[in-house]
Amino acid sequence: MTTSKPRPAPPDDRDRGLPLTERANPRTGGIDQLPTADILRLMNDEDATVPAAVRATIPQIARAVDALAERLARGGRLLLFGAGTSGRLAALDAAEWPPTFGTPPDLARAFIAGGPSALTRAVEGAEDDADLGRRDAEGAGAGPDDLALGVSASGGAPYVLGTVMAARERGALTVGLACRDGSPLEAAVAIMIAPLVGPEVIAGSSRLKAGTAQKLVLNMLSTATMIRLGKVYRNLMIDVQPTNAKLRDRARRIVQEAAGVNPEEAAAALAEAGNVRTAIVMLWLGLDRAAAEQRQREYRELRLALGE
Repeated sequence: MTTSKPRPAPPDDRDRGLPLTERANPRTGGIDQLPTADILRLMNDEDATVPAAVRATIPQIARAVDALAERLARGGRLLLFGAGTSGRLAALDAAEWPPTFGTPPDLARAFIAGGPSALTRAVEGAEDDADLGRRDAEGAGAGPDDLALGVSASGGAPYVLGTVMAARERGALTVGLACRDGSPLEAAVAIMIAPLVGPEVIAGSSRLKAGTAQKLVLNMLSTATMIRLGKVYRNLMIDVQPTNAKLRDRARRIVQEAAGVNPEEAAAALAEAGNVRTAIVMLWLGLDRAAAEQRQREYRELRLALGE
């Protein structure tokens, strides 16, 4: 007589005690047997739950935005620390600040466990090194004017914990971003942002829903902060850096829309002004470049400079 092997324990029993990001998803247990289109629909269904999880954390994101804007306004920086996918997403966001908002290259600095080479290739063991994280935070010169953001899907990467603890000791405001409640990261920071996206389509593959949630939060944090600092007029990026053909065309279109002029007038003003913001003031108020620049020195926000 053949005795059948016992069936595996249900996911809830097998995964009890694991971080949410590491548990098996009961909705996707049979994904390996599905046709391709059904695999994709199931993934899409899971992805559709992410925005609601992020929305639930808006009060915490708002606290972080206001705190960051206040620190940047007085000369501080955003220091981002992550490992693996989390570190790559942090680096991606920081890299967009200068061309999009005209910020200095070091206003937002991202550090990834294992150094720059880890951006394109996994550096084994780096995320487990809390001392490496501590050294990176100390090497960045984290201080009271800075905000240190630790990004870790599970909230438990020792590298990230080392960075925020060192930054906190040096007086920086610490913020955590993870997809788990009650994580070690939450215990180590002043503000915790924790969108609870649930188990991944493939158990433990936190580059999926957790990664999407982290990208959404980073988008919100950086964009809202720049809006608070006057880097956006209406919904236009008035400090965009026209460093290539696409961005030069975008800069011209921004001037054209904001000032209500034709393409030729916008292009001529932009060529004379050297930047979008000054060109808008020149056209709006009928000033030359020197007078437009003086007007901006008197009023930090473009709306005020335009007399709105």
